[in-house]
Amino acid sequence: MVVDFEFRKQVMDYHQGSDVIKYCYQCNRCTDNCPVSYATDEFYQYKYNPRSNILNALLGYKENIFGVDEMAIWGCTVCDTCDEVCPQNIELTEVFTLLKNQSIAKGRGPEFIYQQAGMIYENGKAIPMQSAIERRRQDLGLPDIMAPNTEELQSLLNNMKLNQKLKSGE
Repeated sequence: MVVDFEFRKQVMDYHQGSDVIKYCYQCNRCTDNCPVSYATDEFYQYKYNPRSNILNALLGYKENIFGVDEMAIWGCTVCDTCDEVCPQNIELTEVFTLLKNQSIAKGRGPEFIYQQAGMIYENGKAIPMQSAIERRRQDLGLPDIMAPNTEELQSLLNNMKLNQKLKSGE
């Protein structure tokens, strides 16, 4: 295993400038309480394991994070359960956000992320409006949902260079 010291430093620095992450003592409470870990244990070939991700990040084992199943980092739903139960008050979801951002920067995110980002880019929404929902809203006396200004959104996302990170035609 190769230690990537620059990666390790990025993880340490990203955690709100705190030294707390250095003191993860691997109690496993994050994984024991993680709903995704529980669900993937029974139904998926790869068990999502927050503790393993933090350990690999702390040790600088970048390939143990990015070189395995995409579920390794993308399984996190940012429910913050791990943050709440951590006795060291480590904000694991902050670290997982860094890992996800690095995955996208490398062009190695899961396909569903690119698809959803493409939908938002094209339509201004992750899930386009459906006629059945519009009818129900009307029946309930709810106001119509305003269509997003896709030109303004695309301009904003282009300025953030999101369009360059979307996989086109793949």
